[in-house]
Amino acid sequence: MASAPAVHLHLGHEQRTSGSGGTHPHLHPVKQVVQADIPLAGAKEVEEAVARAAGVQEDWRRTPPETRRDILNRLADLLEANKRTLAEMAALDGGTTLMVGERGVDTAVGWTRYYAGWCDKMSGELISTFDTRGELSYTVPEPIGIVGIIITWNGPLISLGMKVAAALAAGNCVICKPAEITPFAPEMFAQLCKQAGVPDGVLSILPGTAEAGEAIVRHKKIRKISFTGGPITARKILAACAEEIKPSVMELGGKSASLVFPDCDLQAAAERAVFWTVGCLSGQGCALPTRQLVHADVYDDFVARLKAIIGQFKVGDPMDPSVAVGPVINKAAVDRILGMFERAKVDGAAKFELGGGRCGGELADGNFIEPTLIVDADPDHEISQVEIFGPAVVVMKFHTEDEAVAIANNSEYGLAAYIQSNDLQRVHRLSERLSAGGVYNNGGFQINPHTPFGGIGISGFGKEGGKAGIDEFLHYKTVTIGVGAPIFPKQEA
Repeated sequence: MASAPAVHLHLGHEQRTSGSGGTHPHLHPVKQVVQADIPLAGAKEVEEAVARAAGVQEDWRRTPPETRRDILNRLADLLEANKRTLAEMAALDGGTTLMVGERGVDTAVGWTRYYAGWCDKMSGELISTFDTRGELSYTVPEPIGIVGIIITWNGPLISLGMKVAAALAAGNCVICKPAEITPFAPEMFAQLCKQAGVPDGVLSILPGTAEAGEAIVRHKKIRKISFTGGPITARKILAACAEEIKPSVMELGGKSASLVFPDCDLQAAAERAVFWTVGCLSGQGCALPTRQLVHADVYDDFVARLKAIIGQFKVGDPMDPSVAVGPVINKAAVDRILGMFERAKVDGAAKFELGGGRCGGELADGNFIEPTLIVDADPDHEISQVEIFGPAVVVMKFHTEDEAVAIANNSEYGLAAYIQSNDLQRVHRLSERLSAGGVYNNGGFQINPHTPFGGIGISGFGKEGGKAGIDEFLHYKTVTIGVGAPIFPKQEA
């Protein structure tokens, strides 16, 4: 079983054991004892990393596309070869179960390979206006330059695969700040990038606090920001980007609804609902279907199925392969989640069919929340409107499609929506009406690298995945050549 590795500040290939941001004591997610002191970057290290990136940006931009492709494919190979260890790093980071951790590695591998394939396929277009203007135009995709990537603590390896691989494929240099509370998987990712052949200075990975994040956002040589996190931090980043007139991509979470109709496979839908809300990252995921909207005709049946499935989920040490639900990220999360539960109970906003408290017994000292089934929820209450980010599923009843759509769209978020139905006409009809960046039918959340992923509303803007994802790290230059008669004829004397 893996132990916590030494964490470094990676300024290109240089590894430092200390930084100007001080240190962060990382607590074991189960035992709640300090397992490592994490060095933190500050503005000083960001400045040095940018200087190194600026020195190699032109060389990296002009590196043959097939060379960048081969580097990223080697990185994917290394990630795959180290799947078990990376999954264990995720468990040590924040309590991700081994099964979910291994799925996260698979996701990072898939995205890295996908963007490796884009390296030699980026192209512009030819636009002929010869007939009307005597001109010929074409566009050229170019890297933005140095980009800043700031990722949150839930699933850091997935975010690294989604963002860093795309930025490098497009020919950019990257300054990346992972969260200081989940440093181990990013540490290993940095080591594997070096092994794969990412040149010195092209990628710096700097765990740090808000000081480092602000330095990245405000640095004038960093031309774009890609951020995954919450709306509160996003507003601060956007304000700073506005001052610098700097573009950004924001992935900010969601309170996604899954509409369950009588014609679906109810057992399969219930199993998906529980895994994707309780078992996946202990509910700490941005696009999980945490609001289950169930048709009245099958409501009681579906709730009974949810209850039976949740009751089978084992809670415990994420290093135990038999465990389905690990701890939440820290004590602050425990207190926040339990506070939401208590307010819902006091307000009479929902019925707690299962759970609703902190785990006791041998798990009492850890950050463990009981798998929680919340039914008959008030659609307007906090419990139905705000991300719980814990192992809980909220269930509401609807009678008609119109009512289901109204409840689903009654949210500031708009990252994902789900439809559990075998009626394809209904699926197409509702997909058009649901306010979300992505709609998934008869399935759970799929982070597919071939398709764009991103939200609307306070779920953010911009895309990751597909051509749209690579385009976020490019700008298109237009070149126009005069090849015909001049537009303005020469005047006779």
